[in-house]
Amino acid sequence: MEDGRAREDDGSGQSEQSELEGLRTRVTALERGVARSPRHRGRSFLAALLITVGCLLTPLSVVAAWAADEVGDTSRYVDTVGPLASDADVQDAVAGRVTDALMTRIDLSTLLADVAPAERPRLEKALGRLGDSLEAAVRSFVHDKASAVAASDEFKKIWTEANRRAHSAVVKALTGKGGGALTLTNDAVTLDLGPVVERVEQRLVDAGMTVAGRIPEIHTDITLVRSDDIGKVKTYMRVLQFLGNWLPVIALVLIAAGVLLAVRRRRALVAGCLGAAVAAGVLGIGLRIFRGFYLDALPADVSQGAAGAVYDALTHFLQTTVRMVVALGVVIALAAWLTGPGRRAGLVRRLWVSGIAAVRSTADGAGLRTGPVGPFVRRFRTWITWVLVAVSLLVYLLWSYPTGWVVVGLALCLLFLMAVVEFLAARPATGDREPVAPPV
Repeated sequence: MEDGRAREDDGSGQSEQSELEGLRTRVTALERGVARSPRHRGRSFLAALLITVGCLLTPLSVVAAWAADEVGDTSRYVDTVGPLASDADVQDAVAGRVTDALMTRIDLSTLLADVAPAERPRLEKALGRLGDSLEAAVRSFVHDKASAVAASDEFKKIWTEANRRAHSAVVKALTGKGGGALTLTNDAVTLDLGPVVERVEQRLVDAGMTVAGRIPEIHTDITLVRSDDIGKVKTYMRVLQFLGNWLPVIALVLIAAGVLLAVRRRRALVAGCLGAAVAAGVLGIGLRIFRGFYLDALPADVSQGAAGAVYDALTHFLQTTVRMVVALGVVIALAAWLTGPGRRAGLVRRLWVSGIAAVRSTADGAGLRTGPVGPFVRRFRTWITWVLVAVSLLVYLLWSYPTGWVVVGLALCLLFLMAVVEFLAARPATGDREPVAPPV
């Protein structure tokens, strides 16, 4: 009797299994038929085209945002180039340029004759310590004073104010409009160091070299950027500045339109986000590679260290935005994949739920109760989840200049809050009802 029932159960199970396999086969065939229909092929092609164009526009969007923010915002530009005043290579380059400018105006043959008798012993003693050659001694003496000025807090103020006043000239250098102490000559962007020369002259006079006080006004400069193709760059930057923040919106709209038009939207969303992340990553790699070519092409009289520091400072916002776009694309793609119907995604979700359920079971066993909070969260779990997602998105949009770490931090905070919601919504092993006291 029992053997008959077992055979019947086995037969029923095999029948159900075969029916299930048949249904899966028919569903697969229907999906293939839908995918192969001309209308869906056209939709898929157009969706792929829109997503591809949006991904290709992603690097240009990053550069356009840089052109709009870095060039158009004086405070942001000053914050970018301000730390260069503390860079050792920039300080050495400034001291060298100022020393060269002053040495061309100092007459070594009449230097000691023009010094006041009272100041001559102190100056001779200072020069005597620097070597036997008068020219080498004077150059070293002047360079020491120039280095002292370049390393002082006074130079930082001069550098910051000069770049603030010259910000309009940066616009001129990159877009052909504006003017100021920062000029574009011979395919190079240069900054006037006249105020630094004045400070060095005053220190030389205070040290006993009174002849420095009679030197006419000197205007020397330091090269910030040099390129033979700066004319072409100026044209490109003019276009990108015109597009400004609209180009990122266009790229985002194209990717979103492609996702909405696709037959398999979740897969299209994953592909679009990863494509944008890869395109932005290629831009970041290109910036690092171009840095080496740019420094190798500089003339011998341009400081490699200072030029590298300036390049890194000016492209810092670009690199930061690249990392942010990569992080955002990966986070969204991962979220879309994890919420999908895939087998591996389902496995990850089951591990997530079972892990939180195990923690909740342990807490219940320890006597911890959620009270009325648990049923409330369980009832409105979907709404609470969407509110958390919306708040995270709002925080990201309101963040002035989000970085890759900001995106990762927001994602981890959202993940933690969703874990808390899942913990509160999990049904306790002992049930929701409180134990009823026995009658007396």
